[in-house]
Order: sequence, then C-alpha cells, then structure tokens
Amino acid sequence: MLLNPRAEFPLAVRLREPGGAEIGEVFSFLSKLYFRGKLTYAREFAMASGGVPPIRIITTDRGLVTPETRVQLSDLDRFCQVDIASADERYLGPLQRDAHDVSATMASGASIVLLGSIATGKYVDALLEVFGERLLFPSEFVGRGDMSRGGLLLRSAREGRELEYIPVAGAIRRGKRPPKLEPARRRA
Repeated sequence: MLLNPRAEFPLAVRLREPGGAEIGEVFSFLSKLYFRGKLTYAREFAMASGGVPPIRIITTDRGLVTPETRVQLSDLDRFCQVDIASADERYLGPLQRDAHDVSATMASGASIVLLGSIATGKYVDALLEVFGERLLFPSEFVGRGDMSRGGLLLRSAREGRELEYIPVAGAIRRGKRPPKLEPARRRA
C-alpha cells in the first residue's frame, strides 16, 4: 500500500514528498500491532542516559536511528535490499558502529532494553557483543510471538506498568508459550 504510486492516504503521500515521513510512523504502519506496541512502550518508559536519545530503531542498512528520522520511498526500497538474517555486512557494520557509539556515550550503570526479537541472533548477537550484561529484555517475552509481544507492550504502556527486565546474556530466550493475554477491558 505504501509503495503504490497512486495511494492517497496521508502517510503514502508524505513518503513520496521530499521531507518524507518519520520512520517510527512508517514502521508502525507496516507492522501494526507489534511495532506500534514497541514504540508506544518505549515512549512511555525509556529514559535518556548521558545525552543519548533514549529510543533507537534498528534498520537494515543505517544502524540505529531515532523514531523521528525521516525516510522516503527510496529508503524503504534500500531497506528491502538487505537481509538481516544472513549477517549481511551492510546490516552489521552500521548496527555495530552505532551500538559502539551509544555504549561510549551512555552513563555508567545504564542499560539497554531490547524490545525486538530475542529468540534469534539477528539482533541479539551484534548487540550482546557490544553491550554485554547491560543488554536487557522483558522476561515476559520468552515464548511469545511478535503479535503477543506487541499486545503485551501496548497493554503495559496503557496501564503504566513497566515490565521486568533480565540480562540477555545467559538467559533462556526460547521457552514454552505463555497463556494468551486476557482480552483488554474496553474503556467507556
């Protein structure tokens, strides 16, 4: 839908314009519940450390960017050219460069909370190498799929309830699927 040159909804139109659109909005549109949950949760609970922007998005070829970073259709096309699961240097190089920059500027004792997939190495391996014990993730992610994690993050943000974090290093990252989330109560 976003790539359709005839699409007239506001986000698609902005992506075709020189100023583009914020990557946070684009990724929220593309992955719906999962990314929207991550971004909503991060905006609720992330804290700046040592002047480092508190929220970063992992991209396929630009490393870590803020949710406000502007992108256009040509950027989305370039993102699609890089396979992050294959450890492509176009992905790993910028990611490791930016992770080292973040690590060098963050306050001592500060942690990094990964809200992405922890079951595979596509994010974890590169980030763990840089952040070590400071790389944490929500313990409730174990055994959950993308949609379940997105729902959990949205619900937690709405309730103002921060999840418990544990170090990625040495953690069991795959496990038995937890019970489904109870349906959210509708607000009047």
